[in-house]
Amino acid sequence: MRFLVILSFLGMFSMTITSSRTELYPELAKFVEQRKAEFGDISDERKEKLKQLAVYIQKCGSEGKPAKLTFVCTHNSRRSHLAQVWAQTAASHYGIKNVVSFSGGTEATACNPRTIAALKRAGFTAHATSSSDANPHYSLSFQEGGEPLTCFSKVYNDAPNPTSGYCAIMTCSQADKACPTAPGCDLRIAIPYDDPKVSDGTPNESATYDKRGEQIAREMLYVLSQVH
Repeated sequence: MRFLVILSFLGMFSMTITSSRTELYPELAKFVEQRKAEFGDISDERKEKLKQLAVYIQKCGSEGKPAKLTFVCTHNSRRSHLAQVWAQTAASHYGIKNVVSFSGGTEATACNPRTIAALKRAGFTAHATSSSDANPHYSLSFQEGGEPLTCFSKVYNDAPNPTSGYCAIMTCSQADKACPTAPGCDLRIAIPYDDPKVSDGTPNESATYDKRGEQIAREMLYVLSQVH
């Protein structure tokens, strides 16, 4: 979804939680079902953290307002983008209509093309929509005819990200330390992931990014499965 468009329409409909599910691209739908079958692989300790996010989404829905989720890592290049995309996809898959996801960093760099490549291998469609080599914008879709997500690097409280009434989710330990508070947020949660960057330029590069994408997809799907 284009977030600027979404935000302009947030006040035009009732923010309720429904059970109407989105039809994903076939390859992506298969990937999603595989990740759902792995919920048992998530540790109990990890599930308790993830349930905090589910409770926040549920509370926002019961209050008739959007659950604005901002995923934060240091450079907003890998893990935060994966989490943003998978949270929005999981919300659509489960028919949770009040979720709007964002991502940002403690500094802006660029959405790494390896991140986009991993999402494409999972079944998303994606293409660059800007000619900027410094900070390219990508349009990414998970369903035929649906509004695409726009991925580019930004600081966590820069537009179009919210500056109040949101949940800040720290996806790396460095951002967790560098950003001990997130001004304007309702809730701050640390759900760190290992950085796939460690395999950049090695024969294991694609496998490492795919493994991290699978973990983030599994956990975001678990979060949204807990919202009723």
